[in-house]
Amino acid sequence: MTLALVSRPGTTAPAAEEVTLPALAPGELRVRVTAASVDPVDVLVAAGPARAIFGLTGTVGLGMSLTGVVTETTDTAFAAGDPVAALHPDFAAPVRAHATETVLPASAAARLPDSLDPVAAASLPVNALTAAELVDSLGPADGRSLLVTGAAGGVGGYAVALAAHAGWTVTGLARETDRAFVLRAGARELVTQVPGPSFDAVVDAAVLHRAALPALRDGGAFAGVPSASPASPERDISISISSVQPDGARLARLLDLAASGVLELRVAGRVPLTDAAVAYDKVAGGGRRGRWLLVP
Repeated sequence: MTLALVSRPGTTAPAAEEVTLPALAPGELRVRVTAASVDPVDVLVAAGPARAIFGLTGTVGLGMSLTGVVTETTDTAFAAGDPVAALHPDFAAPVRAHATETVLPASAAARLPDSLDPVAAASLPVNALTAAELVDSLGPADGRSLLVTGAAGGVGGYAVALAAHAGWTVTGLARETDRAFVLRAGARELVTQVPGPSFDAVVDAAVLHRAALPALRDGGAFAGVPSASPASPERDISISISSVQPDGARLARLLDLAASGVLELRVAGRVPLTDAAVAYDKVAGGGRRGRWLLVP
């Protein structure tokens, strides 16, 4: 039996449940979880608001980002014993990342480099994949300037590093107390308020949407995640909205960048899976730097 955290209809907190995992379908992995991150979306599903957004009914598993060891596979790209990181893509699955063991598509996983801490690396998949999708949606840097909102957050910190690595001239929007991290990640400058129209592009990790548009020059580009109040095109500004998707090949490249020091793994704390309520409460409170991790 597998111990898994689940969200039940009418509840506002994760519940632990013993679940039997299904047999593997073609192209799937069974993974013994090493660690899993608690991300804001997990809290929103557990608390209820995101259930309607994702059309979730009944009892569903929790957790997106994980690291672990393959115990069984129906995909020839992996073998039992392989250490992996993965993004669990199915919000309706009965068991996801917050579990002792889970099943997921092999296409959503990548081998974990030997030099990465297999626990700390669980903080990377959903945040770095989201950041990479946002930065990549803007096209080549070509000497352009970029403002990253929420530059000290889980997604924003990776967006700063990935954009700077790709050749963008990056400014981070964050608190003054986060200056050291934002500059270390690769930003040339830190600002604490949305500036006037001086940037070619914005990666909106803080989900400001309309409030971030004044920073763009006419004809600029905006990349963000879904919002209940999305930005609307104005002044010939292009709007790109991305939802994170599992992508094993891209995840492998991001893990390599972490192993080489381009991406910094940040962990706020680690708790046993059985004490998950502690991590969920911390994430719900906001203002954390790094991710809280559950360790089975």
